[in-house]
Amino acid sequence: MFESLLVANRGEIARRVIRTAARLGVRTIAVHSEADATLPFVREADEAVLLGPAAPAQSYLNTEAILDAARRTGAQAIHPGYGFLAESAAFAAAVGDAGLTWVGPSPDAIEAMGDKVNARNLMAKAEVPVAAGTESPVADVEEAVRAAAAIGYPIMVKAAAGGGGIGMGLARDEVELRAAYETAKARAERFFSSPGILLERYIEHARHVEVQILGLADGRVVALGERDCSVQRRHQKIVEETPSPGVSAQLREQMLAGAVAAAEAVGYRNAGTVECLVDPKTQEYVFLEMNTRLQVEHPITELVTGVDLVEEQLRIAAGLAPAADLDNVRPTGHAIELRVYAEDPVRFLPRPGKITEWREPTGDGVRVDAGYEAGTLVTPHYDPLLAKLCVHGADRDAAIERARAAVKEFVVGGPATNLPFFDQLLTHPSFVSGAYDTGIVAKVRADA
Repeated sequence: MFESLLVANRGEIARRVIRTAARLGVRTIAVHSEADATLPFVREADEAVLLGPAAPAQSYLNTEAILDAARRTGAQAIHPGYGFLAESAAFAAAVGDAGLTWVGPSPDAIEAMGDKVNARNLMAKAEVPVAAGTESPVADVEEAVRAAAAIGYPIMVKAAAGGGGIGMGLARDEVELRAAYETAKARAERFFSSPGILLERYIEHARHVEVQILGLADGRVVALGERDCSVQRRHQKIVEETPSPGVSAQLREQMLAGAVAAAEAVGYRNAGTVECLVDPKTQEYVFLEMNTRLQVEHPITELVTGVDLVEEQLRIAAGLAPAADLDNVRPTGHAIELRVYAEDPVRFLPRPGKITEWREPTGDGVRVDAGYEAGTLVTPHYDPLLAKLCVHGADRDAAIERARAAVKEFVVGGPATNLPFFDQLLTHPSFVSGAYDTGIVAKVRADA
């Protein structure tokens, strides 16, 4: 194991990585922007380095500043967390070129799976199910119209190099397709510097289900169960649970095998997630994309498996054998994650501000991964995720009950949060029954 680790991220995920590294006796280095100087992750690291102003381009996306911080502090490895540079093949390569250990998959694997069109074609070749769609980016809106006619409506329009739901749009006819294409292209150019657009057949009433994989140092790939991520606003997840209540035992086996095949197709190493869409009626699934990093929602997999995914990431990067017996992991119970945001609970718009009060729920089966505390400031510069409230119970009903109680106990003074929405969700018949899809947030709002 390396002796020192720089965490190239902020907030709750930086704290999360620092916690495991410290337990392993690894010296930790935090990097931060001026806006984040007083956040807990800065204090909890063994050493902290200021990167620059609040703007991400001048701080958390500043490759040279991060590598300079690593050189000055004697860091031997870099963990990117999620977001920012976590899925940048160029950054991963630069870390390696600097003689440092990259805690993540190879630059080649990141690049192969980062382009949705290329990833889709790779998966089809590996016999992983894919939705009907374009095999190369469409050149213009007229080609998109012709392709959509051949594929069949409804159509999902996506930025080929995108992620996080940015630029995605649904089209049920040609008029909607033309509008969605222009929006997706503009956002693709703005956020990803790549105008490529992918079209895929949209699956009505689909569930969004993903599989956690680990590509081990010895070349093997293991799957550690699935997570249901269907509770979304603006195509972005806000609640996840495992196991998925919409996946049969037979489909689960197929999805786990498909995820392993997907990772093997690109020689994958370290933690990754294979995301899929599931048709609950037919119990069939298709590949959606692969996230070549640790997921926001990884804690619920840790709760049901007992595996510390960050520790396994560090061990894989160091070329070591797993700490856990990964071939014999048997998930137990049920876990739910609620992403607590500083946002309006009705329209889900960011609401930054100073946190005047902060009381986390406690008790058996409750875990809170937080990036903030009382007295800290939520700025408009970054994603407004405050904390991840996770619960584990003997079964789904027990987990839901525990989640309801924990939501009521969680007190955040100052900025508005989405905690009131979770109150509504956790008692809504669609969620309680488990028979929901990616439209559930709109349904809960309509019934409020």
